[in-house]
Amino acid sequence: MPVNFKDSETLENLMRAFAGESQARNRYTFAADTCKKQQLHVLEAVFKFTAEQEKEHAEIFYNHMKDAAGDTVQIDGGYPVDLTNNVVQLLRKAQHNEYEEFDPVYKSFAETAAAEGFAEIAASFRQIAKIEQTHGNRFGLFADLLESEKLFVSDVKCAWMCLNCGHIQESLEAPKTCPVCKHDQGFFIRLEMAPYGGNILSGK
Repeated sequence: MPVNFKDSETLENLMRAFAGESQARNRYTFAADTCKKQQLHVLEAVFKFTAEQEKEHAEIFYNHMKDAAGDTVQIDGGYPVDLTNNVVQLLRKAQHNEYEEFDPVYKSFAETAAAEGFAEIAASFRQIAKIEQTHGNRFGLFADLLESEKLFVSDVKCAWMCLNCGHIQESLEAPKTCPVCKHDQGFFIRLEMAPYGGNILSGK
């Protein structure tokens, strides 16, 4: 027998997820500001890019609560305080939080929604969980590069893109200054890791 939505655990889980995604968006916006101050503009862009996706996740969860419009949903929950000026730590903390959302949090929320008869909501939890795993992978990769001092240096010749103007060049190290727009090295990213495809040079 289906559970009444307003009496469901799923409604509470949606509010927990909405709160969590909203807070993640703010944390990543704050982290982006920290990266900007340290001239790590590519990491600033990564945090902002992810923050916008978290906003979309929050909106999806919020819209699932339309049948409770006008009500107040009481929840309990714990949320991280990731305050630090160490960018590697910010990336690692974000990686941990994203993986935790992937499994066990959203996995269990999906199972509960399915058991209570809310198939569409269960699907959203499962789909967004996979995205959070991708977020965690991305944060982890950039943390690895920063820790190994290879964020702007490669072992093999590769293409680098300036995120400010789009200039692309091949070299072992990102240019200290973009020859086109004169922005500093902090704006460069490996082309293969740029937001919009990595096959531009080959024409594929």
